[in-house]
Amino acid sequence: MAGLRIGFDIGGTFTDLVLYDEASGRIHSHKLATTARSPEAAVRAGWRTLLAEAGFSGSQVSNAIHGTTLITNCLVERKGAVTLLLATQGFSDVLDTQREMRYDIYDLHAPQVEHLVPRPLRFEARERMDAFGGVIEELSVASLGDIAKRLERAGVTDSVESIAVCFLHAFTNPEHERKAGAWLSERLPHLRVSLSHEVAPEIREYERMSTTVCNAYVQPLAATYLRQLGEVLREVGFEREMFLMLSSGGVSTLETAAKFPIRLVESGPAAGALAAVFYGELLDLPDLVSFDMGGTTAKMCLIKDGQPAMSDHFEIARVHRFKRGSGLPVRVPAIELIEIGAGGGSVARVDELGLLKVGPDSAGADPGPACYGLGGDAPTVTDADLLLGYLDPGFFLGGRMILDRAAAETAMAGLADRMGLTVTETAHGIFRVVNENMISATRVHVAERGADPRSLRLMAFGGAGPVHAYEIARALKMQGFVCPASAGVTSALGFLTAPPAFEFARTHMERLNASSLIELDGIYAGLEVEGRRVLQSAGIADDDMTFTLKADLRHVGQGHEISVTLPCTRPSDMSLDGDLRPYFFARYEEIYGHAHTHLDLEITTCRLNASGPRPQVVLPEFAAGSGPDQALKGSRPAYFTEAGDFVDTPVYDRYLLGRGSTVRGPAIVEERESTAVVGPRGSAEIDRFGNLVVTLAE
Repeated sequence: MAGLRIGFDIGGTFTDLVLYDEASGRIHSHKLATTARSPEAAVRAGWRTLLAEAGFSGSQVSNAIHGTTLITNCLVERKGAVTLLLATQGFSDVLDTQREMRYDIYDLHAPQVEHLVPRPLRFEARERMDAFGGVIEELSVASLGDIAKRLERAGVTDSVESIAVCFLHAFTNPEHERKAGAWLSERLPHLRVSLSHEVAPEIREYERMSTTVCNAYVQPLAATYLRQLGEVLREVGFEREMFLMLSSGGVSTLETAAKFPIRLVESGPAAGALAAVFYGELLDLPDLVSFDMGGTTAKMCLIKDGQPAMSDHFEIARVHRFKRGSGLPVRVPAIELIEIGAGGGSVARVDELGLLKVGPDSAGADPGPACYGLGGDAPTVTDADLLLGYLDPGFFLGGRMILDRAAAETAMAGLADRMGLTVTETAHGIFRVVNENMISATRVHVAERGADPRSLRLMAFGGAGPVHAYEIARALKMQGFVCPASAGVTSALGFLTAPPAFEFARTHMERLNASSLIELDGIYAGLEVEGRRVLQSAGIADDDMTFTLKADLRHVGQGHEISVTLPCTRPSDMSLDGDLRPYFFARYEEIYGHAHTHLDLEITTCRLNASGPRPQVVLPEFAAGSGPDQALKGSRPAYFTEAGDFVDTPVYDRYLLGRGSTVRGPAIVEERESTAVVGPRGSAEIDRFGNLVVTLAE
């Protein structure tokens, strides 16, 4: 039976909603400012408006999937809970010692990662496990009692909201962590407790500790937010269970998401990557770069052979030239992307060297950029875009929000005076700096995966993505870019293409031989039991469940491994020499360009992805409609780097551009939720699904 499905995304600046009517194939969308102090308020208003415009009620909605960048923004902007760390005695400084290596050995001034728990809030417990789970020293309850006493003496008992527990080798034997967690829950009931063997049950002490700390840091915010969100959905008439998008691209129940909010950290961006995959399939573009620029952050993801790269670890908030090692390491399954603090609300300033810097701090939705007229006085990317002529002050959000050009000029003038530049030069400087930040991040992300941007297209969406896509594609010498219809809310559509899924992992270190595969059957069978339980709680029938086996493998003696998907339902169905070794060597050669086929292999971690059926979204084809002459709204001066000045630029109404319509740059194409800027070297065409496909001349 056809139903109604809603996907909604709460970003740091805007909240996006998409309603898909399965019966007609129609998509309805709505975008409104995020209410930062009470994010659920924007959801309430957005649902009511969206349902009213589409002519439905909340009780008719059969499925709702939600994702958010609030968790990511919380970590990037360091606005989470006051968090404690409880570690094995002698190991609380692992957050500082990390891997005892510099991520850039040639840069003597490369900053270290600033972690979320300061040293005064790190505690140690007397206990010890060996690497195989054997007890060397029993957990001392007396050492736990010191935590409450020290908090009382410091007068911070009430301000602390969360605690991360990470004991040495807890992934092999979680007994001590469980005891400590139970004790803390009883003696300090106001604290939310995150246990490392539940959050990240894998080897590598530093990454496991960092992941657990991040989970604890965002858990109070996530719990409050999800509870309030559930109440709001009941207010608007939604009577089913809401699902949450995970960073891995699957969806989970509310209960699972509240316990492991770190798995939501890239939920909004993951939906964007899935949406890019969806549109890539429509356009027969298996290789592309997803580019999602919102109000707070920009996210780039390489899509190769129709699939985003997956990883069991990634970094949040890289602080030094986007290099690996300069961010917070998180060990959870995720779509592999790079995210930086570059959005429409990113604030521009002059640093201590007198150089122009943009981001990562954002003005958010309140007060927002100066041009919002809500009291913000700091110049932002959106202010620059407005002053450069890319945005129509009377058509922002389809005219529901009027931008204040005078306020933007005033904010920009203050920065211009400090730099000795004109307002236009300063605005263009902001535009170029934020673009260069995204260009550098995209170049690093694509190069790390062995791809060449010159063979790719950019899939640009988000409120600000289509404004900046042309310059990014031009700088990277890409073939062009695509702006989906309703590009400003594309991420929300991605939620509706995601299957219910959850990934499980268990560390198991063993040198592989012919008999090893039989032993692995039991481990994967245990993971499958966990997977069935989670999927059953989401209402998935056994016959609709799919289980994908993965293994982290490496050469004996290596310190790092790569993940390989196993083409079987049981490891014993494979041959070590005929199947597993060739799969590993092929993957190894793809990454490193060569393979040591004579060396033995060892497994470090068994992984299992449990998923349900992928929901379908079938878009109606676009009508031929009118041509560019009928869609022309007028013209306005817009600044283009190639010209070095303002150029009188035609402005088109995207809703009047019919299928097959062609527009040559320079041009501006406007729709309610976003604006696409096509530079002088660009030529745009509307395809049969209403997407704006821009090709760049050589």
